[in-house]
Amino acid sequence: MAGGKKGFGSKAVRFVKETRSELKKVIWPGRKELVSFTSVVFVAVIAAALLIFVVDLAFGQLLGLIIG
Repeated sequence: MAGGKKGFGSKAVRFVKETRSELKKVIWPGRKELVSFTSVVFVAVIAAALLIFVVDLAFGQLLGLIIG
């Protein structure tokens, strides 16, 4: 390697090693926490979908009154 530049292979190996090192520091949630967090996400997604549905329905009705 001219000029002291590292090749793609050595950079990839370094990246993988550093990534594994960082993942060892992560505090992973337990089963109870995971189920709880997943439930919160599902409820939030359903609430957002319902809100978007209601707003879409209202705008559709309003547009129908304006146009028709």
